[in-house]
Amino acid sequence: MNELSQLKAPRGANRAPKRLGRGPGSGLGKTSGRGHKGQLARKSPDVGNGFEGGQMPIQRRKPKIGFTNIFRTNLASVNVGDLVIFEAGARVDETALRTVGLVRGRWDGVKILGDGELDRALTVVATKFSQSASDKIAAAGGKAEAIG
Repeated sequence: MNELSQLKAPRGANRAPKRLGRGPGSGLGKTSGRGHKGQLARKSPDVGNGFEGGQMPIQRRKPKIGFTNIFRTNLASVNVGDLVIFEAGARVDETALRTVGLVRGRWDGVKILGDGELDRALTVVATKFSQSASDKIAAAGGKAEAIG
Protein backbone atom coordinates (compact mmCIF):
# COMPACT_ATOMS: atom_id res chain seq x y z
CA MET A 1 0.00 0.00 0.00
CA ASN A 2 1.40 3.45 -0.94
CA GLU A 3 1.84 6.00 1.79
CA LEU A 4 0.92 9.57 1.01
CA SER A 5 4.45 10.62 1.89
CA GLN A 6 5.89 8.22 -0.71
CA LEU A 7 3.78 9.14 -3.75
CA LYS A 8 5.75 9.79 -6.95
CA ALA A 9 4.74 10.96 -10.41
CA PRO A 10 4.72 8.11 -12.96
CA ARG A 11 7.85 7.66 -15.05
CA GLY A 12 7.97 10.18 -17.92
CA ALA A 13 5.29 12.46 -16.47
CA ASN A 14 7.68 15.27 -15.58
CA ARG A 15 9.92 16.61 -18.32
CA ALA A 16 12.84 18.94 -17.89
CA PRO A 17 12.27 22.43 -19.38
CA LYS A 18 14.05 23.38 -22.64
CA ARG A 19 17.30 25.13 -21.75
CA LEU A 20 17.40 27.77 -24.46
CA GLY A 21 20.52 29.73 -25.37
CA ARG A 22 22.97 27.58 -23.37
CA GLY A 23 25.55 26.81 -26.05
CA PRO A 24 25.75 24.66 -29.19
CA GLY A 25 25.78 21.38 -27.23
CA SER A 26 22.18 21.85 -26.16
CA GLY A 27 20.98 22.05 -29.76
CA LEU A 28 19.14 25.23 -28.84
CA GLY A 29 22.01 27.66 -28.38
CA LYS A 30 22.61 31.04 -30.05
CA THR A 31 19.18 31.84 -31.58
CA SER A 32 17.30 29.51 -29.16
CA GLY A 33 15.35 27.81 -31.94
CA ARG A 34 13.88 31.07 -33.28
CA GLY A 35 15.92 31.41 -36.46
CA HIS A 36 17.68 34.61 -37.55
CA LYS A 37 16.28 38.11 -37.06
CA GLY A 38 12.78 39.06 -38.17
CA GLN A 39 9.67 39.82 -36.17
CA LEU A 40 9.25 36.28 -34.88
CA ALA A 41 12.79 36.18 -33.51
CA ARG A 42 12.18 39.08 -31.12
CA LYS A 43 11.34 38.87 -27.46
CA SER A 44 7.60 39.42 -27.83
CA PRO A 45 6.45 39.01 -31.44
CA ASP A 46 3.09 40.76 -31.64
CA VAL A 47 1.63 38.78 -34.53
CA GLY A 48 -2.11 38.17 -34.59
CA ASN A 49 -3.77 34.99 -35.81
CA GLY A 50 -4.75 36.35 -39.22
CA PHE A 51 -1.59 38.43 -39.76
CA GLU A 52 -0.24 38.06 -43.31
CA GLY A 53 2.89 40.19 -43.18
CA GLY A 54 1.12 43.48 -43.79
CA GLN A 55 -0.89 42.18 -46.75
CA MET A 56 -4.64 42.67 -46.35
CA PRO A 57 -5.76 39.54 -44.45
CA ILE A 58 -8.13 37.12 -46.19
CA GLN A 59 -10.95 37.71 -43.72
CA ARG A 60 -10.90 41.38 -44.71
CA ARG A 61 -10.52 40.74 -48.45
CA LYS A 62 -13.65 38.59 -48.60
CA PRO A 63 -17.08 40.27 -48.65
CA LYS A 64 -19.45 40.02 -45.72
CA ILE A 65 -22.25 37.61 -46.57
CA GLY A 66 -25.10 35.93 -44.80
CA PHE A 67 -26.99 36.38 -41.60
CA THR A 68 -27.38 34.23 -38.48
CA ASN A 69 -30.83 34.29 -36.96
CA ILE A 70 -30.31 33.88 -33.21
CA PHE A 71 -34.01 33.05 -32.73
CA ARG A 72 -34.02 30.10 -35.15
CA THR A 73 -35.49 26.87 -33.83
CA ASN A 74 -34.22 23.52 -35.06
CA LEU A 75 -37.00 20.96 -35.21
CA ALA A 76 -36.65 17.21 -35.63
CA SER A 77 -38.92 15.97 -38.40
CA VAL A 78 -40.98 12.78 -38.15
CA ASN A 79 -43.33 11.52 -40.86
CA VAL A 80 -46.87 10.37 -40.19
CA GLY A 81 -46.03 7.02 -41.77
CA ASP A 82 -43.41 6.37 -39.06
CA LEU A 83 -46.06 6.59 -36.31
CA VAL A 84 -47.57 3.18 -37.19
CA ILE A 85 -45.19 1.56 -34.66
CA PHE A 86 -47.39 2.94 -31.86
CA GLU A 87 -50.51 1.09 -30.74
CA ALA A 88 -53.97 2.54 -31.40
CA GLY A 89 -55.05 5.10 -28.80
CA ALA A 90 -51.47 5.81 -27.68
CA ARG A 91 -50.28 9.30 -26.76
CA VAL A 92 -47.28 10.15 -28.94
CA ASP A 93 -45.06 12.97 -27.68
CA GLU A 94 -41.36 13.77 -27.93
CA THR A 95 -40.48 11.42 -25.07
CA ALA A 96 -42.28 8.51 -26.77
CA LEU A 97 -40.59 9.32 -30.09
CA ARG A 98 -37.19 9.32 -28.39
CA THR A 99 -37.94 6.02 -26.66
CA VAL A 100 -38.56 4.24 -29.98
CA GLY A 101 -35.62 6.02 -31.66
CA LEU A 102 -37.49 8.21 -34.16
CA VAL A 103 -35.95 11.35 -32.59
CA ARG A 104 -32.29 11.45 -31.56
CA GLY A 105 -29.95 14.26 -30.61
CA ARG A 106 -30.56 17.85 -29.49
CA TRP A 107 -33.59 19.58 -30.97
CA ASP A 108 -35.83 22.48 -29.97
CA GLY A 109 -38.94 20.42 -30.74
CA VAL A 110 -40.58 18.02 -33.18
CA LYS A 111 -42.46 18.70 -36.41
CA ILE A 112 -44.76 16.03 -37.81
CA LEU A 113 -44.75 15.84 -41.62
CA GLY A 114 -47.36 14.24 -43.87
CA ASP A 115 -45.39 11.57 -45.74
CA GLY A 116 -46.89 8.06 -45.43
CA GLU A 117 -50.24 6.72 -44.24
CA LEU A 118 -51.71 6.34 -40.76
CA ASP A 119 -54.26 3.58 -40.08
CA ARG A 120 -54.87 4.04 -36.34
CA ALA A 121 -56.14 6.73 -33.99
CA LEU A 122 -53.30 8.41 -32.10
CA THR A 123 -53.05 11.49 -29.93
CA VAL A 124 -49.96 13.19 -31.33
CA VAL A 125 -48.37 16.02 -29.33
CA ALA A 126 -45.67 17.99 -31.15
CA THR A 127 -44.30 21.51 -31.62
CA LYS A 128 -45.62 21.85 -35.18
CA PHE A 129 -47.61 19.92 -37.77
CA SER A 130 -47.73 20.25 -41.52
CA GLN A 131 -51.25 20.71 -42.89
CA SER A 132 -51.25 17.28 -44.58
CA ALA A 133 -49.99 15.60 -41.38
CA SER A 134 -52.76 17.04 -39.21
CA ASP A 135 -55.32 16.08 -41.90
CA LYS A 136 -54.09 12.46 -41.99
CA ILE A 137 -54.07 12.18 -38.19
CA ALA A 138 -57.65 13.53 -38.04
CA ALA A 139 -58.77 11.23 -40.88
CA ALA A 140 -57.46 8.22 -38.92
CA GLY A 141 -59.58 9.31 -35.95
CA GLY A 142 -56.71 10.74 -33.94
CA LYS A 143 -55.91 14.17 -32.55
CA ALA A 144 -53.01 16.53 -33.37
CA GLU A 145 -52.07 18.81 -30.46
CA ALA A 146 -49.59 21.59 -31.14
CA ILE A 147 -47.53 22.82 -28.17
CA GLY A 148 -45.30 25.88 -27.89
